[in-house]
Amino acid sequence: MIKAVIFDLDGTLINLPINYGKLEKDFGRILKTKNLRPLAETVANLNDEKRRQVFKVWDEAEKAAFANFTIKEEGMSLYTRFSEQPKALVTLQGKLLVVMVLEKLGLAFNPVLTRESSLDRTRQIEEAIQRLGISCKDVLFVGNTDDDFHAAKKVGCQFLRVGR
Repeated sequence: MIKAVIFDLDGTLINLPINYGKLEKDFGRILKTKNLRPLAETVANLNDEKRRQVFKVWDEAEKAAFANFTIKEEGMSLYTRFSEQPKALVTLQGKLLVVMVLEKLGLAFNPVLTRESSLDRTRQIEEAIQRLGISCKDVLFVGNTDDDFHAAKKVGCQFLRVGR
């Protein structure tokens, strides 16, 4: 039985056209390295000052891409379908972009966990479930990547993949 739903943002509810190649080059200049993979893990292990610098550049790239984001109909249909259920959002996007998107689309989630909360999807899902106060088995995570699937499986919640 589904008692709560956790959604991913980019690729699930919206498509955000970020030039990740350019973004990684910008991160490489800040960090003085070309070895950034896996990106989330690399950024998570930075000291606070370097992480702030990376997040600032990332926020700017997302802000620029915001003007051209598109809606993922399948994901939005699921948001509507589960309108009566408690809903959480987990995303590797930043707080700035999330506020802009939620306001523009009129979406509501509680809690909302962004990259500022954690860069680890499994931890994001675990925290969302804890804050929802619902058993893992009764939570549906809606995402779009293999990483989303593996994180849901690791946590023990249900998973639904939005189109590729």
